[in-house]
Amino acid sequence: MSGAPPLTLARLNSMNQTGFTTALGFAFELSPWVVERAWSERPFASVEALHDAMMDVLRAATTADKLALIRAHPELAGKAAIAKQLTAESTAEQASAGLDRLTEDEFARFHQLNAAYQARFSFPFIIAVRLNDKASILAAMEARAANDEAAEIAEAITQIGLISKLRLLDAVTA
Repeated sequence: MSGAPPLTLARLNSMNQTGFTTALGFAFELSPWVVERAWSERPFASVEALHDAMMDVLRAATTADKLALIRAHPELAGKAAIAKQLTAESTAEQASAGLDRLTEDEFARFHQLNAAYQARFSFPFIIAVRLNDKASILAAMEARAANDEAAEIAEAITQIGLISKLRLLDAVTA
């Protein structure tokens, strides 16, 4: 976005649905439908109000839509990260927690926990990595593996809310 004008609330509030969705589609990992459905709630008085509208869309979504959003997220320190196939946002977020600098033992532990989690829930483990470090992420992976599916879907949506809010706060000015 280096050459683009800054994303201001005034500019976002004046955009048509396509422009709005294109401008903010990065907020929810490969799932612009969340942004698209929140467009009708304009004008937004603050970035928080913008995010709240998007979270209302997400809370009202079907379980199938929620699972599709969860499954659009990459595994932490997974194959996509190694192959450098993550979105720019995910790459920066994983690096902020040191997940791009794991020892062999740490990488093996992440791989083992990711595999167990995926086998149990059929979706990747989601956590707002920018609010955590390697140790707290590993602890959360271990603790949350005991959750039932409904609790883990709810927790993943909560974490996606934190991730998307951080992304919006980084990109949108008043």
